[in-house]
Amino acid sequence: MIEDCGQHDDGKKKLYKRLLIALLGFIILILFIILIVYLILRPTKPHFILQDVTVYAFNLTAPNLLTSNLQITLSSRNPNDRIGIDYDKLDIFASYHGQQITLPTSLPSTYQGHEDVTVWSPFLFGNMVPMAPYLAVSLNQDQIMTGTMLINFRVDGRIRWRVGTFLTGKYHLYVNCPAYINFGNKNSGIAVGNAVKYQLIMSCHVDV
Repeated sequence: MIEDCGQHDDGKKKLYKRLLIALLGFIILILFIILIVYLILRPTKPHFILQDVTVYAFNLTAPNLLTSNLQITLSSRNPNDRIGIDYDKLDIFASYHGQQITLPTSLPSTYQGHEDVTVWSPFLFGNMVPMAPYLAVSLNQDQIMTGTMLINFRVDGRIRWRVGTFLTGKYHLYVNCPAYINFGNKNSGIAVGNAVKYQLIMSCHVDV
C-alpha cells in the first residue's frame, strides 16, 4: 500500500513537471513570436507637430509668481502602414528653462490607425506658480529686451503598438515641443478676443 502511494506521488510530480515545461515552452514561443513580429514590422515612433499656441494670460508678479493660461494645438501622425498605436495615458505641461510652469493636463486615451493623424487642443493653466529667482530675472529680460520667449511643451505618457488584435507591452513616450513666442510683437499673432494666437508649425522631438 505504501509502495502504491509512493508511485502515485511520483506520477503527480512527473505530471506537474511536464505541465511546467509545457507552460515555459509556451511562454518562450509567445515571446519569440513577439520578437519576430517586432523585428519584421519595426514600428516607427509617431511624429508630433505643435501647430499653434493661444495665450490668454502670461503674467509675472511679485514675488516671482507666474500666472499663465494657454491653449495649444498639437497633432500626432502614425507613420506606420501596418501598425496602430494605442495612447494609454498622456500628460502635457509647459516649462520654461526646465521649470514646469503649468499643471499637467491629461489627454484622452485614443487609438491611432495606420498613417492616421490625431489632433488635441488642451488648455494649460498655472496659477501663481513660484519661479526660481534667476528664472524670474531671465523671464523679465526675455519679455523686455527681446520680446521673444522659449517655452517648451512636454508630453509624458505610455503607448502600445497594435498589430491586428495583438498588443505589445507599454512603452514610455516623451515629447518635447519648443516654441518661440514673440510676446513683444502682437502683430506676430492673431487676436482672438482678449487672447493672441500664434501660428507655429514646429516639429517636436520624440523619444520612445
